[in-house]
Amino acid sequence: MSREQLEAFAVRLRNEMEREREERNFFQLERDKLRTFWEITRNQLDEARTTIRNKEREVEEAQERADIETKNVMQQMKHLQYENQTKIGEMRAEMMTQLKMAQEDHSLQERELLNDKREFRRMLREKEDCIELEMQKLKMEHSEKMSREREKFLNEANEMTKIHEQRLQTYMEESEIRHRMEMTEVEERKNAQIAKLIKEHEKSFGEIKQYYNDITTNNLQLISTMKDQMDELRKQSERSEKKVQEIMYQNKKLSQPLKEAQTELHELKKRQEYHDRDKTSLSRMKSRYEKLQKQFDAFKWETEALKMHCEKLTEERDQLKSRFEEAALELQQKTGLRNALLERKLEVLQKETEQREAILGEVLTLAGMEPQTLSLRIEKLLAQKNEKIEDLRYEVARMSKAYDDLLATFESKMIQHGIPIEEIRFQVTGPPSRGSKTPTPGTLVPKFR
Repeated sequence: MSREQLEAFAVRLRNEMEREREERNFFQLERDKLRTFWEITRNQLDEARTTIRNKEREVEEAQERADIETKNVMQQMKHLQYENQTKIGEMRAEMMTQLKMAQEDHSLQERELLNDKREFRRMLREKEDCIELEMQKLKMEHSEKMSREREKFLNEANEMTKIHEQRLQTYMEESEIRHRMEMTEVEERKNAQIAKLIKEHEKSFGEIKQYYNDITTNNLQLISTMKDQMDELRKQSERSEKKVQEIMYQNKKLSQPLKEAQTELHELKKRQEYHDRDKTSLSRMKSRYEKLQKQFDAFKWETEALKMHCEKLTEERDQLKSRFEEAALELQQKTGLRNALLERKLEVLQKETEQREAILGEVLTLAGMEPQTLSLRIEKLLAQKNEKIEDLRYEVARMSKAYDDLLATFESKMIQHGIPIEEIRFQVTGPPSRGSKTPTPGTLVPKFR
């Protein structure tokens, strides 16, 4: 080191010494303030303790007063209890005397009531005997009256039965006479009606006889005519048998063509059924064809729309690819530059620390300073440097996080637009950072297939 550097370093140390002195003075002032505050609070605490003692004395005095008052009250209570007991004894004696007198009065009243009860019972028995005698007399009178009335009613009933029997007998005789007269009249009417019916039957019998005679004559004539007709029918039957034989012979001849005609008719019916089925199937196919045509038109329109959408998506994909490539290149450049700058800064800092350590060693040897103060200052400097290193590491982590987020968004967009992720592959373009085995985001570059 040159002399100028040593002088500058000495000036710097003097400035630090002055700053330390100022800090010491500031801390002494703070200590004095704290001491004054402590004395003030101690005085306040002593005053508070004195006030507490005074309050405790007042409380003790009040407690003594309360004890004295309670003693006086207890004495008064004892006097009142004694007076109350004496009054209760006097009242009890008076009540006992009154109770004895009331018991004597009650016993006298009870005796009088018992005597009255006995007299009432005797009178009641006498009344019951009188009532029983009267009841017996009334029963005897009632039985005599009942016997008289029974005899009277029996006589009246016998007389009434005799009168009714006489009336019934006269009524029976009159009814028999009426019945006989009515029977004679009915027999006369019956005989007249029978004679009339006999005449009418004889007349109708003659008419029926004549009618049946006419019928028999007519039937005989019909029988003769029917015989003639039977002969004609026999002849006709013989003729018809001959015709039937001829027809049977013709039927035998015509049976074969009839069977052929029936088979042809059956086949024609089947053909007609097939034709009807074909017609129905053709109508169904026509309707289905119309539906399919409509579906085809709809699908055609949808395919055209999907083609348009696909073209738009391809354009968006190309745009996203270009944007992603640009963003990746920018990130690569930025992260590469920052990593290079950080490495350079670290190298510069290491060199500076080495130089400072050498300078400090020389200065300490020249100045003869204590190693404890030096170690404290070195620890402070190291802490500051460590903080800077942590900040730089945090910056690197933040940039890598941004890169990962951008990559995740790009992959999600590719999945949304139907682009397979396998089309992108990453390649390490630069060396990894110092002290890390995994590549940093700046060393990865996406390459599309």
